[in-house]
Amino acid sequence: MAKASPADQLLLLDLQALDSKIVKIDRAVKVLASDPEIIAAGETVAEAEAARREVAEESAAAQHALTDIEHQTEKVQTRIEKDRAQIEAGRGTARDMMALQHEIDSLTLKRGELETTELELMETAEEVAGRLEGVTASADGTAAQLAQLERARDEKASELAAERAMLVTERTELAGRIDSTLVGMYEKRLAQRGIGAARLFHGTSEGSGMQLAAGDLAEIRAAAEDDVVSCPDSGVILVRSPEWK
Repeated sequence: MAKASPADQLLLLDLQALDSKIVKIDRAVKVLASDPEIIAAGETVAEAEAARREVAEESAAAQHALTDIEHQTEKVQTRIEKDRAQIEAGRGTARDMMALQHEIDSLTLKRGELETTELELMETAEEVAGRLEGVTASADGTAAQLAQLERARDEKASELAAERAMLVTERTELAGRIDSTLVGMYEKRLAQRGIGAARLFHGTSEGSGMQLAAGDLAEIRAAAEDDVVSCPDSGVILVRSPEWK
């Protein structure tokens, strides 16, 4: 049976307390990394951004259509002005003049249709622009909320990292004061079971949370104070304090 001074065995409980705190911090960091509120906010941001892109595309299409109709209207107006100028100049036969006037009448009718369409497209473009402004504000708002949640998470993670670093330093100093063979036994159990050492208190192993059988307790009572004993149920090192019996 391995041996270690009772004082060193008692220090294992302090070492275990530090390791438990470190594990608790590591779990907290994992929880932060998968924060459901942040995940939900990220999904909301993605949806808001998708809506913004969709309306932005619709706005661009409406503006393109408006620009196109404006160019068509300008071309028709330019042709009307050219025909009028030719009539006013009096160049051509009477038949030519009649043809030009007929063309002007047709173009004027077409211009009216184009202007009506242009007004409709202007209204559409304005309506879509208004919706774009709304969805953009919504997307910006959800992005700001996500950024705030992420800042809070990062601040908490930074605090946890600083606390963990302090605990690791304290643990290293404490482990250096304990017999290295005993620390090795403890760390092996810690890696295997998540707990390396626990107190034996009034016949109960705090490693398993169970009352030890009479035969097991008898064996432990018979062991020397510097014997390293283990919990028969959990396998962790059982630390016997002076009042353990």
